[in-house]
Amino acid sequence: MTSEVDEQIARSTELLNRTSDRYRAPGGRQREWRQQSIGKRIGRIAIADVAILIAATVIGWFMPLGIGGALLVMLLLVAVTFALAVMPGAAIPEIKPETFHQTPIRILPLKTEQWLAHERMTMPAQAARQVDGIERRLETLGPQLAGLDEGTPAASEIRKLLADNLPGLVESYNRVPTPLRTVERNGKTPDQQLADGLAVIDREIAQMTEQLAKGDLDLLATRGRYLQIKYQGDDVIEG
Repeated sequence: MTSEVDEQIARSTELLNRTSDRYRAPGGRQREWRQQSIGKRIGRIAIADVAILIAATVIGWFMPLGIGGALLVMLLLVAVTFALAVMPGAAIPEIKPETFHQTPIRILPLKTEQWLAHERMTMPAQAARQVDGIERRLETLGPQLAGLDEGTPAASEIRKLLADNLPGLVESYNRVPTPLRTVERNGKTPDQQLADGLAVIDREIAQMTEQLAKGDLDLLATRGRYLQIKYQGDDVIEG
């Protein structure tokens, strides 16, 4: 029984790999969502196949299945495996950028990643690569915002970039008719303008990350000096 289950899981994994073209080469956290979706499917397939084999074994105790019954069980395993492999899985959460102004700053990078995961699917290759870079920046930025006060200038700048500038750029591109996106105008095509704009946003996020990190490093250095003065100073006095 165990070997048959293993074989069915191997077949389902291969089938999932062949049918996963609906996911365009994801980057950053998209890859994690895709892996989680595939893992859940394989888990459901394994549970279903084990249940079928157990049921067949129990029935076989009371009524021999014979060759015909064994073939029926195998066909049922293949059918269930195929059905669970190709059925739509959990989609990447759809997020509306209109909600970004009300989103807490600490989770705004994650929401932006989720929104970009949808938008990336309709972008040209160069812009999609820029989105991959932005996603990696956002993964770094997110933990830095955990304790950031909503009322600080830094929070306002981050919200303006992620809630206004980035969605505005993408939505402006989306309004351009598809046949015109590769037509050059003023020296650049809309596809190129989108990629260039995303590159600027990528650099801006990188600078914000560095500035926040600099503040953390300065705070760490200040606290380190305080501890040295307080405790090492006391030791010197006591000595």
